[in-house]
Amino acid sequence: MVKEMRFDFNPLSLYKNNKHSHVFVKFAVSLLLLGIAFRLFVSDSITFSFVAETREAENRISMEDIKAESPVALLPIQQAVSGDFQANETQIPIKAKCDLFTGDWIPDPSGPTYSNVTCLAIEDHQNCMRNGRPDSGYLYWRWNPRDCQLPRFSPERFLDLMRNKSWAFIGDSISRNHVQSLLCILNQVDQAVEVYHDEEYKSKRWHFPSHNFTLSVIWTPFLLKAEVFEDINGISSSEIQLHLDELDTKWTEQYTNFDYVVIAGGKWFLKTAIYLENNTIQGCHYCPGKNLTELGFDYAYRKALQLVLSFITGSEHKAFVFFRTTTPDHFENGEWFSGGTCNRTIPFKEGEVEMRDVDSVMRDVELEEFEKAAAIGAEMGVILKLLDTTRLSLLRPDGHPGPYRQFHPFAKDKNAEVQNDCLHWCLPGPIDAWNDLVMKMILNDQTKR
Repeated sequence: MVKEMRFDFNPLSLYKNNKHSHVFVKFAVSLLLLGIAFRLFVSDSITFSFVAETREAENRISMEDIKAESPVALLPIQQAVSGDFQANETQIPIKAKCDLFTGDWIPDPSGPTYSNVTCLAIEDHQNCMRNGRPDSGYLYWRWNPRDCQLPRFSPERFLDLMRNKSWAFIGDSISRNHVQSLLCILNQVDQAVEVYHDEEYKSKRWHFPSHNFTLSVIWTPFLLKAEVFEDINGISSSEIQLHLDELDTKWTEQYTNFDYVVIAGGKWFLKTAIYLENNTIQGCHYCPGKNLTELGFDYAYRKALQLVLSFITGSEHKAFVFFRTTTPDHFENGEWFSGGTCNRTIPFKEGEVEMRDVDSVMRDVELEEFEKAAAIGAEMGVILKLLDTTRLSLLRPDGHPGPYRQFHPFAKDKNAEVQNDCLHWCLPGPIDAWNDLVMKMILNDQTKR
């Protein structure tokens, strides 16, 4: 259409025939070009206005639309909302540096990359599907940082990056929960072979033959030397004896074997414990009737983190270390031992929930000690990263096993009183997003180098 446009005059011919009309010709041509530019500008403006209004209308879709407790009602609505997000995802500005840990949980109809059928690494207490959890809406959410993109974890790319490498997750049962999530994702590409476990099956090691990649979990709930006297249900026969000046050799003696480490402490410091230094009792936490000084869990936790981070920054072995922050629980109407439950079926929005005092105190200690250690680590050539999963985890009260830590707990009695788990995470579940964060942080670090 444009090729057939013709002008009714030839400016060059006019110039030759009458030089005095030169100014007039230039003026006429200028007017013509100005008119064409104006038309294009108006057209683009109308198009831009239409696109902007369309996006604004799309973004008016509210999270309230998906607050249906029935999975049957939930999924079609989630598909519509998530479809809009996928269409707009490329419009999110990518900053040179963004906060991966501030954002929202958004609907995602694609769901998890694995199930309890495709992954055999899920422990019984986190196998919510197998144990009969009736709703499935908790599976269809994705963590979305504000102002930047978080790609899905790529097991193929991760294993390629980690060829001939070794990882360790060091900490309590949440660390074990995390490593199972990673295993389930990686097993979709390469089947891991379990090559070690301790007597209680709490510490394990797997090998991925085709990539010569080793993945370990080391169970050390305090990261310190401790004598613990409790059963699988958390029932203690005696107070924990916690040595505040000695690290647990279960992880320190293996530390030089690992290229990457994810280390964390937290919830166990809330338990009743006797505190020792130089094998001498210094005080305790929550030990009424013992005639001991109450030092508080925060005192012990700070001592532990100082010792742990000092070991890491002072080691000649320069591993890539993630320090993961504490994980809030979501017990309501009681604690784990007093009938507490977690029956919510959708995430919280930002501002709908606040951390409990103990979690806030614990996280403050973590941030303060990490900041000091990171400054020292930078001088010593240690890569120390903060994996700040606290706030994003706080928003997911729907992702816990609850009563479905047991196999079909209400099969015989629908009103049965059972112990709930409102701390660990269903698999698949929200904890899978932690691996998205870990991989993004690894790739960001490689980009800087």
